[in-house]
Amino acid sequence: MHLREERPGDAESVRDIHLRAFGGHGTVVADLVDTLRATITPTDGLSLVAEDGGRAVGHVMFTRGLLDAPRRLVEVTVLSPLAVVPESQERGIGSALVRRGLTVLAGRAVPLVFLEGDPAYYSRFGFTPGGTRGFRKPSLRIPDGAFQSLALPAYEPWMTGTLVYAEPFWRHDAVGLRDPGA
Repeated sequence: MHLREERPGDAESVRDIHLRAFGGHGTVVADLVDTLRATITPTDGLSLVAEDGGRAVGHVMFTRGLLDAPRRLVEVTVLSPLAVVPESQERGIGSALVRRGLTVLAGRAVPLVFLEGDPAYYSRFGFTPGGTRGFRKPSLRIPDGAFQSLALPAYEPWMTGTLVYAEPFWRHDAVGLRDPGA
């Protein structure tokens, strides 16, 4: 397996990864990735691809968010989405992508990484419930346990407050869970 930054020619294969990995929600996630891609710069955000045998099999994206802290707005990062094609899951590809991304972000002095996800999976990387550190989730539709944070070396204890997602998450309605019966 080979991990690398996403290249311009990867857009279609990355889209396919998310379509396959997320099933019925794949289109929303793939569209979100297509929109978020334009927000990534060489110093802000990160998009990583995992290749196996020269074929893209996994992808993770880290994009800019804001923490509305009492002192000032703090630039933070949001890990979303992470996907591995179904036939390559359970082989450590997702974990390798997350670990590589966190290492890169720590080197860039990013203070905090947030995500919505399964605590049983993301706790292995050091993510903990965001509320335990004084963070507030950007939507009440996010289950408390799913709203997670990880402090990197640039974090300072005064950095508390409300996470503000980038606009594409709202545009694609990719925040929290919708009530299907409402």
